[in-house]
Amino acid sequence: MTQSPTSVDSDVDEFEVYSEVEHQLAVLLRRSRALSARVARTVHPELEAAAYSLLVRIDETAPARSGDLAAYIGVGKATISRQLKGLEELGLIEREPVPMDGRAHSLRLTDEGRRRLHCVRSGRQERFHALLSTWPTEDVRLLGQMLARFNDLTESYGEHLA
Repeated sequence: MTQSPTSVDSDVDEFEVYSEVEHQLAVLLRRSRALSARVARTVHPELEAAAYSLLVRIDETAPARSGDLAAYIGVGKATISRQLKGLEELGLIEREPVPMDGRAHSLRLTDEGRRRLHCVRSGRQERFHALLSTWPTEDVRLLGQMLARFNDLTESYGEHLA
């Protein structure tokens, strides 16, 4: 059975639409990685870019456990241990023994870590507001909803996107 010209055109249009989304996401992710590196250096000149998101997660979930952080970020125990050690050496996080489990530790930001992180996050939020302030509020709301919807989808099916 042959496809009609309309069907072929429709397939091409659909492919182009998905290709454009993939391209724009690739651009966004490249820019996001570069921004994360700059933001991390703003928190602390020696902070690795990958450790910035770890710092944010600890702030959101404190007291945090290293195993939970590794699972959330999707890295192994050795990687998370190295990153946590670096954050601790920079004075951004502290470990506290878990009373019911002598081997386990909970993690939280130090006062200095919290101050630095909140200062940087506040600046980022102000820049996003300035960047998007030219858009109608409804467009910004829709962007937020669509990004949340996409993030939910990729959380479930992320392994299929590689």
